[in-house]
Amino acid sequence: MKIIGILGAGTMGIGIAQVAASSGEKVIVFDSFPATLSQVKGKIQKSLSGLVAKAKVAQTEADEILERIFIANDLNDFSECDLVIEAIIENKEAKSLIFSQLENLVSDSCILASNTSALSISSLASSCKKPHRFIGIHFFNPAQIMKLVEIIPAIQTNPEVVEKTNKTIQNWGKTTVVAKDTPGFIVNRVARPFYGEALRIYDEGIADFSTIDWALKKFGRFPMGPFELMDFIGNDINYTVTETVFHSFFCDPRYMPSFTQKRHFEAGYLGRKSGKGFYSYENGTTRPEPNEDEILGKEIFTRVLAMLINEASEALHYGISSAPEIDLAMTKGVNYPKGLLKWADEIGIESIVNQLDDLFSSYHDPRYRCSVLLRKMVNEGRSFF
Repeated sequence: MKIIGILGAGTMGIGIAQVAASSGEKVIVFDSFPATLSQVKGKIQKSLSGLVAKAKVAQTEADEILERIFIANDLNDFSECDLVIEAIIENKEAKSLIFSQLENLVSDSCILASNTSALSISSLASSCKKPHRFIGIHFFNPAQIMKLVEIIPAIQTNPEVVEKTNKTIQNWGKTTVVAKDTPGFIVNRVARPFYGEALRIYDEGIADFSTIDWALKKFGRFPMGPFELMDFIGNDINYTVTETVFHSFFCDPRYMPSFTQKRHFEAGYLGRKSGKGFYSYENGTTRPEPNEDEILGKEIFTRVLAMLINEASEALHYGISSAPEIDLAMTKGVNYPKGLLKWADEIGIESIVNQLDDLFSSYHDPRYRCSVLLRKMVNEGRSFF
């Protein structure tokens, strides 16, 4: 690639711009809000200054990176781009409209990409007259730090575009996985039980937020508990992704949103950014102490893990990606301590099947139905790796 266009100057757009420029690309950034656009250079400079202070980047290199970033006056400035990555509001109509305009301004060889986290790539591609050059490139926040990038071809995407895009993003120093165009792709689909089952456990009165977080960190070695992580991500963002995946899967009970999170979202308890979420982040407040009952903690952890493994197995069963890439996505995309499918092999797949069957027997809820692949593997005595 020679010239990269970034459409959208929010946190994600700025992060992607920095990543591309750091790899030697010329980057052009545009946003329809002038006030947002005017802050691009300053925010990237601040980010680079932090890297200089930590001796991760030399000052001369930081200056060169900044010099490779240009601010566009309008969409016409993308005319010479080889790749344009859209990172605007997560709204299908808005994205489709901008792509229908953009494709008339760029060359026929320019690749058009969306950074959407949950919307259909094939649907967005259909808004273009040349959908074969459209692809999903899903970075994780913050883009400058997170290693994983999901590459999602639409069913219309030319294989050469997939190969070229994959190589480009790898050249930017990222770890890529290719995912089928299904709701949530790999990470946002497979990770749903981490939040959803934790919320269900809370809703049932089994444990409070701090106890559930403690259990997942203590016994699973997850870097953050689900409620800490939802507060970090933002309950508005996390709830919206859950709701999108739920409806996109034709209201499958496995992805059912929680009223607890919905009410927090409606109340404006968005997490760290609003000063209050599942926990309070106001000065002087302390987090409630967890109930460090090890029997309870292990029950919480094993229940959430079984649901995560079940979801990873379903993703493999339906060909969303390969077993190594699914595990790589979860370790690099959301910092899980180990890949879920490898974890299943270590625990014993039969043990996971039995736990899921016990949950289904107790609840008679299709949410807890065991993946046919897990059951088949037990019957055939196979493992994932």
